[in-house]
Amino acid sequence: MLDQALLSYSDALILLARLLLMALFLSTGWQKLANFAGTVKYMESVGAPVPPLAAAVAVMMEFFVAIALILGVLTRPLALIFAVFTLGTAVLGHRFWTMEGPLREENKINFLKNMSIIGGLLLLAITGPGKFALWS
Repeated sequence: MLDQALLSYSDALILLARLLLMALFLSTGWQKLANFAGTVKYMESVGAPVPPLAAAVAVMMEFFVAIALILGVLTRPLALIFAVFTLGTAVLGHRFWTMEGPLREENKINFLKNMSIIGGLLLLAITGPGKFALWS
């Protein structure tokens, strides 16, 4: 019975999932775009290769690809690409295994949060955008 009720709202729930998955990235992507010089400095501080290029990729993914996923544009391939990007940011930006104390715990939580987001992105890649999409 619950399955039937959920199925009748599945397209709306997939849209909600897309919005919720991308809300964080839309916000951080905008911050990175608005302060691009600071983003490049951050990329340098975490040892990202070619910091200006890494900053541009982060802005592209976190802001522009996030908008595309919210709108349901090329959802399946972009969700997979975003999952790989999110894994990269987890490994590069949240290396908790190299840290101690409270910093280790904070980064462990952020790393695991990224893993959870990857799970949602993989499900989105499988389900697709639902019927509320511009171009699937």
